[in-house]
Amino acid sequence: MAHGDEVAVLAAAKQLARSSSDIIGPRLRSAILYGSLATGQFVSGHSDIDLLLITDGTLADTEVDALEALVRQIDLAEASGIDLHVVTADVARTPTQAPIMELHVGRYERSSIGVEIERRTQSPDLPTELAMARADGYALIGMEPSNVIEPVPPQWIRERGRHWLTTWQSRIDDTEEAAFMVLTACRIWRFGVEGVHCAKTQAAEWALDRNPSLTAVRQALRQYGAEPAAPLDEDAIAQVLDIALRETTNLPNN
Repeated sequence: MAHGDEVAVLAAAKQLARSSSDIIGPRLRSAILYGSLATGQFVSGHSDIDLLLITDGTLADTEVDALEALVRQIDLAEASGIDLHVVTADVARTPTQAPIMELHVGRYERSSIGVEIERRTQSPDLPTELAMARADGYALIGMEPSNVIEPVPPQWIRERGRHWLTTWQSRIDDTEEAAFMVLTACRIWRFGVEGVHCAKTQAAEWALDRNPSLTAVRQALRQYGAEPAAPLDEDAIAQVLDIALRETTNLPNN
């Protein structure tokens, strides 16, 4: 990402954290930036801003409404969207396989979804978000991740990853989500084999080093680069999913 783009997106993330703090007040224990922007792997026009808020206690209806309005209105700079997750400090301290997510507001500029809102729902995907925030995130406000998020058992993340690989096997004709599925499959694959969280492009490069024949990975990277309209071959997508699923099955639970 160009330096100017990086500065602008990071400024947007910091503004999101400050405005969230104004809404929640002293009950905001931590605002953690994680994902590609935190690790230096942000891709302009493709990557989201990932922010995790950890609060003392649950949100009031007025706070939920204000956070939703904030995500809808804030300037994204060169980000493609926002994923704002809110969890209570108790959930972060004692994660389970399907913890309660206090709030998720997602804004996706390049997707037909638009804005997605979930409140006080059980979320089997939340442990992965917590683990990524703990591993590679850093606090924009408040306490650092390792001080507020307990470790998540790797087997939970692997099991959820295999769930998505299996689910996507029946969705290889979804052209809108094809590149996302392929690149996320590479992330699931790498974590399953090595226990390493990484950005989509890093995972794709790792997968190609491991198996250079993966055409769909190259096609997905082209979509993330100079050819946003580059198509992905359905058989090649199926190949990536099949290999990732096979190589993440029956691994040690550590």
